[in-house]
Amino acid sequence: MTRTVQAPPGQVFAVLADGWSYSDWVVGTVHIRDVEPEWPAPGSKLHHKAGPWPLSLHDSSTVLACTPERELKLNAGLWPMGAARVDIRLTPVDGGATRVEIEEEFTEGPLRWVQNKLNDLLLHRRNVESLRRLADIAERQR
Repeated sequence: MTRTVQAPPGQVFAVLADGWSYSDWVVGTVHIRDVEPEWPAPGSKLHHKAGPWPLSLHDSSTVLACTPERELKLNAGLWPMGAARVDIRLTPVDGGATRVEIEEEFTEGPLRWVQNKLNDLLLHRRNVESLRRLADIAERQR
């Protein structure tokens, strides 16, 4: 999933580096409970709540790798449903914009075994909306 954001990579990365903003742009995350001070350094975590009350799940996402203004790789937890690896890549494009690419793949738990067209469609739509929200935030920061 890719979207061009009308903001430079540093401005887009600033949103990714603000762990407290994740519930503003990551579809399904309803509340950030805590962000470790080292975020987004590898190994650091943000603790979130996903889904509607009273069915909300509490878990955390861990940074696997981070190259400022270029890439952020996360292990996003959503137990008991599973976990996903999320790769976000930023590429500068002409005119001061950024191409943002997000790839998400379930790596643990029951969701890993439920990869079908319906699941792929829902994940695709979720990521389209997440990228739209990320773009709105980054572009507003000008």
